[in-house]
Amino acid sequence: MLGILNINKPPDWTSRDVVNRVSRLVGRKVKCGHAGTLDPLATGVLLVCLGKATKLVPFIHEHSKSYEGTFLIGTKSATDDIEGEMETIAVPKDLNEKLIQSLLPQFTGEIEQVPPAYSAIKINGERAYKAARRGEDVEMPTRRVLVDRLELKKFDGATMLLSMTCGTGTYVRSIGRDIARKAGTEAVMSALVRTSIGPFAVDDAVSLDDLTKETIGEHLHSPLEALHHLPRYCATKKDAISLHFGQRIDFHSDQLTGDADAKAIAVTDSDNQLIAIVETEASRLAPQIVFPSSE
Repeated sequence: MLGILNINKPPDWTSRDVVNRVSRLVGRKVKCGHAGTLDPLATGVLLVCLGKATKLVPFIHEHSKSYEGTFLIGTKSATDDIEGEMETIAVPKDLNEKLIQSLLPQFTGEIEQVPPAYSAIKINGERAYKAARRGEDVEMPTRRVLVDRLELKKFDGATMLLSMTCGTGTYVRSIGRDIARKAGTEAVMSALVRTSIGPFAVDDAVSLDDLTKETIGEHLHSPLEALHHLPRYCATKKDAISLHFGQRIDFHSDQLTGDADAKAIAVTDSDNQLIAIVETEASRLAPQIVFPSSE
């Protein structure tokens, strides 16, 4: 079995819970893995890769992700969301939608961000949340992240709804927290929906309740859908056989669509089936990941 499931993760499930559920449906012989963790609080797009599609996770991470996050104004917690013990913080009387809107450009583009202490980032070889749960002070290093789009969808004084598109490694919790701090207060995330990862949208995602052993194949997406950002090379039948055996093939520019200087190229056969992901070596294509034949 080979492909990608676009699952609408339900609340209170960990990403690992979802993968375990899928694994039970497909059997232990089929490798499963998710491409991008969602916290239990969050819902929305969770991509689960099956079979050799698990090798595509690094390429899926290259896609932008979109989210809608809801925040409670005037509230603080160690986790930066409602999962932690919450504390009420004063809210400036002049805090309004116009002020929040004026702050958004500071959090758009390439920005510096301090991730939450309760996160899976490793500090001295250990997940930060483990030390935080022991009550230790965790000093999180600043990191640079990319926010392509940031919009205020709603603000009523008590809550704000942010919609954003960002790169891998961006913490939505931190965005809402830091906007509130710039406004003179605090905020915690009360809900989060991942609305898309690249071409995979939540409107097209399947519910776990609709996944069964009999129907799971109907919901599998081609690995090529995750690779639309890569150049495409159409191999001859002879070259396809060579790639299946892990052999290099000669490069012919007329068979390429896209940037010949790209680090990775997706190779397909005449039936548009994914054969391999290759890298260029002089005038040859060297297979890095080879996918099983559909025959």
